[in-house]
Amino acid sequence: MAISIPRGTQDILPGEIEKWQLIEQKARELCEKYQYQEIRTPIFEHTDLFLRGVGDTTDIVQKEMYTFEDRGGRSITLRPEGTAAVVRSFVEKKMFGYANQPVKLYYMGPMFRYERPQAGRFRQFVQFGIEALGSNDPAIDAEVISLAMNLYKEMGLRKLKLIINSLGDKESRTAHREALVNHFKPRIGEFCHDCQNRLEKNPLRILDCKQDRDHELMKSAPSILEYLNDYSKAYFEKLQKYLTQLDIPFEVDTNLVRGLDYYNHTAFEIMSNAEGFGAITTLCGGGRYNGLAEEIGGPETPGIGFALSIERFIAALKAEGIELEINEGIDCYLASLGDEAKDYTVSLLQQLRLAGFSAERDYLDRKIKAQFKAADRLKAKYVAILGDDELKNNKINVKNMATGEQEEIALESFIQYFQGLKQ
Repeated sequence: MAISIPRGTQDILPGEIEKWQLIEQKARELCEKYQYQEIRTPIFEHTDLFLRGVGDTTDIVQKEMYTFEDRGGRSITLRPEGTAAVVRSFVEKKMFGYANQPVKLYYMGPMFRYERPQAGRFRQFVQFGIEALGSNDPAIDAEVISLAMNLYKEMGLRKLKLIINSLGDKESRTAHREALVNHFKPRIGEFCHDCQNRLEKNPLRILDCKQDRDHELMKSAPSILEYLNDYSKAYFEKLQKYLTQLDIPFEVDTNLVRGLDYYNHTAFEIMSNAEGFGAITTLCGGGRYNGLAEEIGGPETPGIGFALSIERFIAALKAEGIELEINEGIDCYLASLGDEAKDYTVSLLQQLRLAGFSAERDYLDRKIKAQFKAADRLKAKYVAILGDDELKNNKINVKNMATGEQEEIALESFIQYFQGLKQ
C-alpha cells in the first residue's frame, strides 16, 4: 500500500517552489531596508509558552495545537505561531539589554495548527512575521504596517484593504470589558458554547466568533472607541496621522479585535479584495502586545508585530492573475556526440559551474536532437556542441538559441569566450 501525504500538508515541487523563494527573498530584502534582523527559534517549545503567550481562551490553544509528551514526560507543542517564541527568546537572551533599541526581528518558517484544511489553509503552513520590541511610539506601529503593505505591493498585489482598530490601554479595556459583559450577559444562552465560556474570561473574544457573527447583539455591541481614554485616543489618532503621511489607505473597524489580555492599542489586518479569492479574505494580521514579555517572565517591554501566511500570499497572487517570473533558464547546455566527447563534458560542465554559470548536460545517452529538446525545456540561452571530431581538433561549437547563430571556437578558450558572451 502506497504511503500518502498527511491531510492538511503539501509537497511544494520545482516549478512552484520558485514562487515561494521569490516572496521569501523580497521579504528578506525589505527587512534589511527596515533594519529587521532574522531570528530562528525551535519548531517545538514547552507547551506552557503558548498557554501563557497565546492565551488559554483562544481557539489555537483550545482546539488547534499539536501537543505531545516527550520521553522525559514534558509537554511539548509544535509552534502554532511565531510571536510567543520570539518574545521568549528576547527575554531569555536578555535582548532588552541591547544597545540598539527597539529590537527589530523577523522570522520565517513552518507553523502547525490542527484545523480543517481549506483553500489557502493548511495544518502545516509557512509564516513570515516581524516583531519590534522596546518602543511605545505609534510611528513604529505605522512602520510595521507599511512593511507588510509594501511587501504585498512590491510583489504586484493591488486589491488590498487595510483595516485598523484601537484596543486602548488597560484602563480603556477594563471599561470596555465591563460594557461587553453587561451587553451580552442577558442573552448569552443564544450564543455558542465557546462564547458562553468567554463571557467572563475574555468577552472581547466574543466579537471574533465566526459562528455567531450574524447575531443581532454583535452589531449593537459597544465599541471600544467609545471607551478610549485621552491617552489611547491620542495614540490612535497619531497612528492614523502617520498612515496618512505614508499614503497608506485604511478603514477603521471597531469589531477588529485581538482577544488576548496583553494586546492593546493598535490592531490591524490586511485583506484581499480580489474576486474569487474566497470567503476568508485575511492575508495578514498584527497588533501591539505590550505585556507579553512580562507574561512569560521578562521585564516590562512594549511590542508590536504581524504575521502572514506564504500560502495565502500565493493564493492572492493567483486571484489577481499575477504570474511571477520564476524560470529564466540556464546559461548553457552541453550537447555531445560520441563517447570521448561525452566523457570530456563531465569536466567541462564543472568548469562552467565553477566559473559562475548555470549549466547542464545529458545523462541519458540521448541522440543530439533529443539533447536539443532537453536544452529547450531548460530554456538554455546557449548550447555548446562537442563531438569526437571536434574534440580531436580542439574545437567546440556554441549556438545562441535566441538568434540561431553558431560559432566554432578553440576548446581551451571556451570558458573565457563564454564569460565574454555573458558580460
